[in-house]
Amino acid sequence: MKLYLDTSTPETTLRLDDQEYRYTFANDLAEKLLQFIQDKLADNDKTWSDITEITFMSGPGSFTGLRIGASIVNTLAHELNIPLYDHHGVKHPIIIPDYGRPANISKPKK
Repeated sequence: MKLYLDTSTPETTLRLDDQEYRYTFANDLAEKLLQFIQDKLADNDKTWSDITEITFMSGPGSFTGLRIGASIVNTLAHELNIPLYDHHGVKHPIIIPDYGRPANISKPKK
């Protein structure tokens, strides 16, 4: 089963083969994304071990969403020992998010 994940926008997109699911997590993406994936796998009578490859929308997009999504797909691909691709179809050992611009880091107050 192929898994596709896009966390670059407020609405997360998950595809499991031909089934597509969308959900807006608001501020709880980090807490609920893995459970969301597991629930959708179960809805399709599948488990984590049924995933054969992962494709991730690596950006540009939301800094936090991309960081969370990349962390999850990198971990899953490593632990399941399966190929990992960016949204251009290029295979990677790990996904590095493309934020589309430099990080906006506030200067220290002191």
